[in-house]
Amino acid sequence: MIDQDTLLNKASRVEAHLRRITQKREISEQEFLQDTDRQDILLFNIQMAIQNCIDIAAHIVSDQGLGVPGSTNDIFYILEDNGYISTELTEKMVSAVGFRNLIVHEYGKLDLQLVYHIANKDIHDLKQFLQTILTRLNLI
Repeated sequence: MIDQDTLLNKASRVEAHLRRITQKREISEQEFLQDTDRQDILLFNIQMAIQNCIDIAAHIVSDQGLGVPGSTNDIFYILEDNGYISTELTEKMVSAVGFRNLIVHEYGKLDLQLVYHIANKDIHDLKQFLQTILTRLNLI
């Protein structure tokens, strides 16, 4: 059985990080590229929003006994296979996981223009994931 309190707590954390991203992205790309403090704030909040989405997905997969994922990406494929999210949303979340890995593991220099784009466009994918999951579980 899904622990609704845990899920809703994680959901509120995603929403808090998304609000912070929205507050701090309201500058031009050129200003962003020159502002290392704002870069750090956005990167941290993007990373944490994605991580909380991963935690939500993992919680559902585990509590519902949907399978044993071999990787973080597999968690989202399992949710897709069990009708929780669409193929399109799965691919968006897999991309988000990949970006999170770039941030966390510092695989190379981050493309700050990509960070700016994600903060202004792709971040909506996380909100879509959250709404889809909460609706699917009748929590909103």
